[in-house]
Amino acid sequence: MKAVVLVGGEGTRLRPLTETIPKPLIDFMNRPFLHTVLDHLAAHGVEEAVLSSPYLEERFAEFMESRRGHPPVLTWITEEDPLGTGGAVAHALPHLEGPAFVLNGDILTDLDLGALLARHRETGAVATIALTRVDDARPYGLVTTEGTRVLEFREKPEEPIPGHVNAGTYVLEPEALAGVVGGRTVSIEREVFPQLIAEGRTVSAFPSDAYWLDLGTPERYLQAHWDVLEGRVRGFDVPAPYVADGARVDLRARLGRWVVVGPDAEIAADAQIEDSLVQREATVEEGARVTGSILGPDSDVGAGAVLSGAVLAEGARVAPGVVADGLRVGPEELFAGA
Repeated sequence: MKAVVLVGGEGTRLRPLTETIPKPLIDFMNRPFLHTVLDHLAAHGVEEAVLSSPYLEERFAEFMESRRGHPPVLTWITEEDPLGTGGAVAHALPHLEGPAFVLNGDILTDLDLGALLARHRETGAVATIALTRVDDARPYGLVTTEGTRVLEFREKPEEPIPGHVNAGTYVLEPEALAGVVGGRTVSIEREVFPQLIAEGRTVSAFPSDAYWLDLGTPERYLQAHWDVLEGRVRGFDVPAPYVADGARVDLRARLGRWVVVGPDAEIAADAQIEDSLVQREATVEEGARVTGSILGPDSDVGAGAVLSGAVLAEGARVAPGVVADGLRVGPEELFAGA
């Protein structure tokens, strides 16, 4: 079995963290998130995963080298311009034979892929879509079903409405992409699936109560970590707070329960960290207070600074004594106060 992992998004809602790090490669529980996706595929018998992205391609090359020797085998195909979800899958078709998993590379899920594939085969579908139930479908749009069949993809509602939404994991037959013109930007959700339904082809639904979260915003990115620490995601068993080997945390520092500290990070005396990620090689200096924040790799929070809801990019610096709420600091930038 093969899979196509869609990793081409630029992660604009997670900027400035994603200005130098592709969204699928931002650290999750102290290692690039794409490891979690690929390990999940390997656990369900996937032997090869096809990846492509025109954004920060060199960072993926580094990742693939670090992944060498671990299943599944990775195949990279060059995508010179963004092709959208449907265009990217069509671009990968020469590397596929028969049905394949297709999934977004920024979704944390413990979905049973074997059961998804079984539903696809039982219904003789050209495409099978995993669905998840949410309390508010406004960010996603609702999916209407009848029995095991998908009937319609509805527009995003203006008011909060609960219901099933597309979970970003599919099984596709190659013929599902037969109508996609190569080299053109195509949305699988807004163009390919509706066209298949209009043609009377079987597009099957696979509702699931598996854990599911899109990591596309700082709030959800943080929430995914706290859900792992709470034991809500199958496949993880880690303590809370979670401090990586090699991190240096002064005995006089205070860490809340919902904290993840990366390898080679350093937290100085009298620093206080709550509901935050301190990623690899980041530093929180003496007496600083950090709440609800993401401190990117090799970032630094100066002595006595107080941050709430901050996102610091790779190599960002916050000067001593700064007090800020919702701060965003770009790669290698220094914020010294307004």
